[in-house]
Amino acid sequence: MQENKSDNPTIKRPTMEIAIVILNWNGAEMMRKYLPNVVKHSVNATVFVADNASTDDSLSVLANEFPTVRTIVLEKNWGFADGYNKALEQIDAEYYLLLNSDVRVEDGWLDAMLDYMRKNNDVAACQPKLLSDLSPTLFEYAGACGGFIDRYGYPYCRGRILEELEEDHGQYNTVMELLWASGACLLIRSTDYWKAGGLDGRFFAHNEEIDLCWRLNIMGRRVVCIPQSKVYHLGGGTLPKGNPQKTYLNFRNNLTMLYKNLPDNQLQRVMLVRWCLDYLAAFQTLILKRDIGGFKAIFRARHDFQKWKKDFANDRKKIQGCRQTTNDVGRSSFSLLWQYYIKGIRKYSLLPKY
Repeated sequence: MQENKSDNPTIKRPTMEIAIVILNWNGAEMMRKYLPNVVKHSVNATVFVADNASTDDSLSVLANEFPTVRTIVLEKNWGFADGYNKALEQIDAEYYLLLNSDVRVEDGWLDAMLDYMRKNNDVAACQPKLLSDLSPTLFEYAGACGGFIDRYGYPYCRGRILEELEEDHGQYNTVMELLWASGACLLIRSTDYWKAGGLDGRFFAHNEEIDLCWRLNIMGRRVVCIPQSKVYHLGGGTLPKGNPQKTYLNFRNNLTMLYKNLPDNQLQRVMLVRWCLDYLAAFQTLILKRDIGGFKAIFRARHDFQKWKKDFANDRKKIQGCRQTTNDVGRSSFSLLWQYYIKGIRKYSLLPKY
């Protein structure tokens, strides 16, 4: 975890209020589709594209078709997490807005989030309401109306439980405190980003924004959803659902996130239960879905987590040293799998209240 450089009164104020930063890897066509919309509706922000060593014509598209967009060229593909870290190190702004390249926005989309952040200094980060760009009446998987995790580390959202997406009828239109905000559209104070240590580059991709927001919560900083702002997310990313590498990263990184952030008095029990649940998921993947690649990915994820867990011991010590409370906001006491598969609950509003 890095020192908050803003604590030094001799350091000048940022040169811009908000920098919208889009991480790109071989996404030339995606930029052609979505970037004009972002530029048009973000006149009070500075738009950056950080290119993660693309091998397509992304850089020429940016130079020729988007001359007002600032470009940061990274020398290799650092992944989602460290790609953002490397890019944000080069940007001097009060707020960072991490935005996926497949997000459609509307006029005034930033206003409610920025207004809330300006008025609430105890809030480190926020997200808008995320709706599906393909089916705009549905919440979008990657963040819906704000994120939580259950007792054993399984993420869910207002508007999305596991694979079940709700229709948006305004039922979650209140501002709400979260455990995590979606990395698809994440507004965060630069000082909080660096004080928490940024995204964990070792994750490469998946669960990295949950890990960051959980660390912010532990430090006593708030994360919220501002549904008065909304965007439309295509979703899917570079790896489709069911891809063995995506399965591997999700399991490995989720276990690592739990190891780093769980309170001392809960770590051993939660990890024991996860051992059982993960192997149950592996055999379910093999027997019911006949997915040999997914089966192997879960086994490999657990093996690699055990192998590299020692590398995170110092991180865990530092994070727990910052802990303000053992009751992390947005982490529920129930099992999401029990609620979904045994009790048949498919909507956030029907879940127990922690």
